[in-house]
Amino acid sequence: MIITRTPYRISFFGGGTDHPVWYKQNGGAVLSASINKYCYINCRFLPPFFKYKHRIIYSEQEKVKHINEIDHPSVRESMRYAGIKQGIEIHHNGDLPAMSGLGSSSSFTVGLLHALYALNGKMTTKRQLALDAIHVEQNLIKENVGSQDQTIASFGGFNKIEFGGLSKISVTPITISTEKFNEFQNHLLLFFTDFSRKASEIEAKKLKNFKDRNSELQTMAAMVPEGVNILKDGNNLNDFGKLLDEGWKLKRSLAPVVSTNKIDNMYETGLRAGAIGGKLLGAGGGGFMLFFAPPERHKKIREKLKKFLYVPVNIEYQGSQIIYYAP
Repeated sequence: MIITRTPYRISFFGGGTDHPVWYKQNGGAVLSASINKYCYINCRFLPPFFKYKHRIIYSEQEKVKHINEIDHPSVRESMRYAGIKQGIEIHHNGDLPAMSGLGSSSSFTVGLLHALYALNGKMTTKRQLALDAIHVEQNLIKENVGSQDQTIASFGGFNKIEFGGLSKISVTPITISTEKFNEFQNHLLLFFTDFSRKASEIEAKKLKNFKDRNSELQTMAAMVPEGVNILKDGNNLNDFGKLLDEGWKLKRSLAPVVSTNKIDNMYETGLRAGAIGGKLLGAGGGGFMLFFAPPERHKKIREKLKKFLYVPVNIEYQGSQIIYYAP
């Protein structure tokens, strides 16, 4: 039996430029961090005592004789790609709801591939795991997804990630003092908007507009080194919050489906209560809202947004891990 634990993520800047349709021509970059909320995959070879060969348990349960009969696209294509021949059983559990802007789908694919490789006695690097998950999601499932979620789920940590060129992905950890890191982390607040959405559908609408949003995407990419410089050399973390606010306004301009009146009202309520900036995480349309505010303002912000679920999080540094291995 194999159990993997793979983190979800928060993306601060550069989202959208991690799509191959953009970075293959222009290059792309994101500033992103994995958080201490996880996707768990429990995987084992299934004893041959049943009428079915494979059993997959997530929000639904599938019992099938052939891989081709599996409905869950990531499970089906990951099993094919990993060359699974024997019958297997897969259980999924997650700390947070799916389709909520925290990269949960990619965390699932990364964690599943990690488990399947271990089940076959294969070890892989974090880099190869990320590239394989990108391939499964973009080329085999043909989802409208970028490349940052698979990368941060595999590597973990707080990183600047660059896309494009011969290396395809380049991961640079953000190295700042412990004092500044703790101050930064203490500025973060995460709230659930109470509804999820299908990210691929929203991304498809955004991708159609990319050819007319060159200036916006270039500006969003430039926010990555600007955000890094604030963290490394700046004396005022409020500038990071202001940059988040600018980035959210640009992201909203990519397609009308990115935001809604409810989301806009929630964001404005947070700002009036003392937040410096923030953003809706992921593709848009729902999921989790991130705010950036000095710790002394958090109480008021939480009071004003008390109808929304507050989720305390910290940045984690391990990435996808095999936490139980019993061959």
